[in-house]
Amino acid sequence: MYSPYSTKLLLIFVILSLLEVSKSSELRFDRKNGEFRILQVADMHYGDGKTTPCEDVLPEQMHSCSDLNTTDFVIRMIRAEKPHLIVFTGDNIYGFDAKDAAKSMDSAFAPAISSNIPWAAILGNHDQESTLTREGVMKHTVGMKNTLSQLNPPDIPDIDGFGNYNLEVHGIEGSELANKSVLNLYFLDSGDYSTVQSIPGYGWIKASQQFWFQRTSKKLKKAYTQNSNGMKAPAPGLAYFHIPLPEYANFDSSNFTGVRQEGISSASINSGFFTTMVEAGDVKAAFAGHDHINDFCGKLMNINLCYAGGFGYHAYGKAGWSRRARMVVASLEKTGKGGWGAVNSIKTWKRLDDEHLTTIDTQVLWSKRSAGARRKKPIGHQ
Repeated sequence: MYSPYSTKLLLIFVILSLLEVSKSSELRFDRKNGEFRILQVADMHYGDGKTTPCEDVLPEQMHSCSDLNTTDFVIRMIRAEKPHLIVFTGDNIYGFDAKDAAKSMDSAFAPAISSNIPWAAILGNHDQESTLTREGVMKHTVGMKNTLSQLNPPDIPDIDGFGNYNLEVHGIEGSELANKSVLNLYFLDSGDYSTVQSIPGYGWIKASQQFWFQRTSKKLKKAYTQNSNGMKAPAPGLAYFHIPLPEYANFDSSNFTGVRQEGISSASINSGFFTTMVEAGDVKAAFAGHDHINDFCGKLMNINLCYAGGFGYHAYGKAGWSRRARMVVASLEKTGKGGWGAVNSIKTWKRLDDEHLTTIDTQVLWSKRSAGARRKKPIGHQ
């Protein structure tokens, strides 16, 4: 844990607050380096600010630790990584300890808002436990400054949950792919708790949401390959939701990068969303929160299933085990004319909230070269 709110960081926060950078709803890759950088913040569990105590920190850290440590960490990550998009993957506030849900959300998202960096959020299982309903929490989020969050797709009125939407990341302005989404981001509400009496435990991604995902993926693939020079494979996609899928339990220390220090708290049934992603063929990685002291990435059927690791200080963790954040960086390929083409690779790493924001577990999640070189084994042959 790094000390909260040093004078230097407070100054940075004030400067960020005074910046007047126009908000654009269009996401694009950086024309200077061909990158698109995403910061994932999982499980802030924000309460009421400086009066909200930390959980699971060392005894000597307790007296000075509060929600402000979480805010401090967000500010430091924004400064260090300069993301193009910040994604908050649920349990953004801890409803039971938030006297005013709207006020707590305003404080929790304040660093993202002040930075004028576009941000997006989905709900966890604790966000609605304060003074607003689940729908109310998402409606408040959608109305905040600089957010690209959406309540739900307007063309599917009966979709389950609140906060199912997609964002498109376009190619470099002036390039052949300037008007196409070369990276697709899917956000889904994984629910809170089961509403079916015979099914205990957490919620899950429902059939209506999967229908929306399938239709959206199909539409994006068609738009990407239409009138393109040799674009046969779909643009890569990333999926974000709060509660991990049952398939996260397929991994152990022999086949993942990171740590697994607690059980996989998925729904007690399998709704089939992992199969839906496999069938769609465009999602290369999915990112969850919920289980705070798991931070691994493992690949199953060519989809990486990743945790971010716990970010917030008013959330259970492990004393002496640093809070952390996950970065994902997609990079474009260079074209023969010195320009930029399609996505060439997607990498990830984590940053620890220590004095140096230590980087750990850098890995390649997907690359165009390895995907194109993969051989298919004929069906029916051993």
